[in-house]
Amino acid sequence: MTLERARILHALDQPWSLSPADATRLQKELACRVVAEDQLGDIRTIAGIDVGYEKGDSIARGAVVVLDAQALGVVDHEIARAPVTFPYIPGYLSFRELPVILKAMSQLRTLPDLILCDGQGLAHPRRFGIACHLGVLLDCPTIGVGKTRLCGTYIEPGPNRGDYTDLVDKNELVGATLRTRLGVKPVFVSLGHRISLKTAIEKVLACTTRYKLPETTRQAHHLASQKLI
Repeated sequence: MTLERARILHALDQPWSLSPADATRLQKELACRVVAEDQLGDIRTIAGIDVGYEKGDSIARGAVVVLDAQALGVVDHEIARAPVTFPYIPGYLSFRELPVILKAMSQLRTLPDLILCDGQGLAHPRRFGIACHLGVLLDCPTIGVGKTRLCGTYIEPGPNRGDYTDLVDKNELVGATLRTRLGVKPVFVSLGHRISLKTAIEKVLACTTRYKLPETTRQAHHLASQKLI
């Protein structure tokens, strides 16, 4: 199953300017559609997404960068701009950022086989972070890679690359606290859709080279900041 452009356009047309109460109801409704097992297919390309802001945070600048899954070189990239229609509220990032991300994705020439999101997946109070939301809408494998924790508790992982510990919320395993480089602060990995936590950890490590963050996130951040490298 590959990502279809029609799904991106359909997702883009969904109502996004919801009240927090309506957004909560939608998250709870869609959370039951998350597939927490590997349904990946052949992963040849991996995308990263990020959003920057302009004009006093009134304009969102969405960036998507598609990398070759093996060499991690840039295959395609796009940027889009759109007015911000949802306030910043922790736990509702997808309603603020996905509209402009989907707009950028609709312009891609090469659609990715896997998407790494700069945010949470299952490690979310309602088990439906931005990675889950994007994955369910597009029926595409996604992973959440957060720089900070949104929910859950954990024991500090070992100091070496690849060391990780469980991230647990309300007695439920929601993700992993993963060390991607020797001695640096860990990142918080959780599945988004159509992938297991074990495979999500493996994919994040495979995308991480000399830096703490995976190349997908780094490249998307630089593009969102107008500094593609």
